[in-house]
Amino acid sequence: MPLLPFSSPQSESSQAKLAVLIDADNTQPAIIEGLLNEVAKYGIASVKRIYGDWTSTNLRSWKDRLLEYAIQPIQQFSYTTGKNATDSALIIDAMDLLYTENLNGFCIVSSDSDFTRLAARIRESGRTVYGFGEKKTPKAFVSACDKFIYTEILRDIPEENDDDDSKPISKIRKDFKVDRRLLKLLRDAVDDLADESGWAYLGGVGQKITNRSSEFDPRNYGFKKLGDLFRAIPQFEIEERPQENGSGRQVYIRWKKRGR
Repeated sequence: MPLLPFSSPQSESSQAKLAVLIDADNTQPAIIEGLLNEVAKYGIASVKRIYGDWTSTNLRSWKDRLLEYAIQPIQQFSYTTGKNATDSALIIDAMDLLYTENLNGFCIVSSDSDFTRLAARIRESGRTVYGFGEKKTPKAFVSACDKFIYTEILRDIPEENDDDDSKPISKIRKDFKVDRRLLKLLRDAVDDLADESGWAYLGGVGQKITNRSSEFDPRNYGFKKLGDLFRAIPQFEIEERPQENGSGRQVYIRWKKRGR
């Protein structure tokens, strides 16, 4: 069980301390700003390291980003052709940090399945594991993380503007069609928390969905928020209620019954 819920905002004094470990061989520099902004939602990046053979010209595009975002490069020479020494260096560092630093979680940035066992081992120690990788990432690594974010949604994110949605997201939203698997995932989460009248609080539903599917994210379907995704699916109905002890409003979801 993760130490801190994904969707709960945290006060500054209770911010989770996270280690961000990046596999430079399997990560594109274009995601770095979006990546660190995403990490900031879950806690403070106390450790930021990136692993690769920095004598290689293949990582030249990364070098300008390291100073800008205060990421520490870890040199790992490729001693043997065909062997990925970078993976081993990252794994060793992760285990060292697990036992020597007071960290609440780890962000492993790679699309490589070699980190599957590392993610599982860190979770066994009671730390939260956030995975970041492309959609080609093997399912085993995705499932080994508490939450997995596909980096395609983090690439060169423009500044938010209510009058100018990003084109890629708009296109996904326009083409959005709910499939049976997604519909079942959402409905099961709602049913788990529904009261006698069928209504379930959206905040709790979001956590249930993440527990069932680590890679779920409404942005994968072109929606910034989970509530927007539910509103786009005609099989659900939405109700906003005033908070009992506050001025805000809470969103509730219910599966539409036939004839309703």
